[in-house]
Amino acid sequence: MSEFLTERRARIAAALHLDDAILLVGAGDPVPLPEGSDQTYPFRSHAEYFYLAGHECAGGLVAFDPRDGAGTGWVSFVPEVTEGERVWEGRTQTPGTPLATLAPWLASRANRPIAILGAPWREVNADAALTATVRAALTHARRPKDGHEVTLVRRATVATAAGFATLREHLRPGVTERMLQIELEAEFFRHGGTRPGYGTIVGSGPNAAVLHFEPSGRAVRAGEFVLVDAGAEIDRYMADVTRTYAVGAPDAFQRDLFQVVLAAEERAIAKCVPGAEWKEIHLACAVDLVAGLVAMGVMRGSAESLVEQEAHTLFFPHGLGHMVGLGVRDGSGLQPGRAKDARPSLRTLRMDLPLAVGYVVTVEPGLYFIPALLNDPARRARFHDCVNWPLAERYFALGGVRIEDNVLVTTGAPEILTAAIPKTW
Repeated sequence: MSEFLTERRARIAAALHLDDAILLVGAGDPVPLPEGSDQTYPFRSHAEYFYLAGHECAGGLVAFDPRDGAGTGWVSFVPEVTEGERVWEGRTQTPGTPLATLAPWLASRANRPIAILGAPWREVNADAALTATVRAALTHARRPKDGHEVTLVRRATVATAAGFATLREHLRPGVTERMLQIELEAEFFRHGGTRPGYGTIVGSGPNAAVLHFEPSGRAVRAGEFVLVDAGAEIDRYMADVTRTYAVGAPDAFQRDLFQVVLAAEERAIAKCVPGAEWKEIHLACAVDLVAGLVAMGVMRGSAESLVEQEAHTLFFPHGLGHMVGLGVRDGSGLQPGRAKDARPSLRTLRMDLPLAVGYVVTVEPGLYFIPALLNDPARRARFHDCVNWPLAERYFALGGVRIEDNVLVTTGAPEILTAAIPKTW
């Protein structure tokens, strides 16, 4: 077993405080396609399993008995590869303890509480309260990335940077969103990517205001924004980057909007230091964005007051960012013992905790002209005096601007892992 995995398991064993309880972590099983084609959806082990097993294994299970010691109490149970899997899939045997020995392993530990993480495990009764407590502890313990994880994220950012560089070469009027996606993702693979980390977003013109837009056959037009949100994945670790480009010559309004978002992002990144509260960084960034909109004549009033009234959600409806690493939003959530903030404007904030050394977070402010929000009668009434509505209506087809980097929290200044991807046009 690799040194990083041995160290990781020992650290997690100490963090979980299992006492006399048994821990089981399931990988999950492939899910068949519904039409009976003898095919399955692409398999990915549950992230909690992958973190503790260090490999993919359909049907696998990691078990831990604290009585056997933090370093030696871990057992990786793996199913035996069948002849059919060898013939039809070329599958090879994953190293580990045969899954057939799990039943006697558990029988020798009868009448002890069990926590089950990862995918549910059949025919084992787990202690629900214990499971919830252990899952929260594991999530928090996984937040600081170890050296092996940071190395994989760095590799993913290199592949991601290559993809964005190629995409920029293809940005021109007439190219479609789908064509840009193809060029971007192909370059991910050419630089070691195993897959895109999530569904690639490419939105041009008004589509740039759809937060999770799936690329279409729409052709880019001169003078439009193109928003691209994508990241390569390598060995389950990934980058998550957004850049917004102008195709052709942008007008003054577009340039100003872009600069407002860029300045807000850079100010927010500088605040990503140990002990800084993520929620406060988010709210300060919202004030910066609103101040920019006030200067542009789009909003009216004091930026601080507008954010207190939640008027910023008209143009900045999402949270500032989230953790990233072993998947999108890896380890996001609440600080242990902290309740979700009830303010409506914070319902989409992906995490509420103080930053710590080793955290890798996305910083992704954005400003958008979203007709579904700006045309809502209730919002129009509530924020009647907060917005220059005639001016805002002129830009309903503009789309939006989002800029996103991946930031490693260190003992000193924050490190921008995605700094090699240019943000300027």
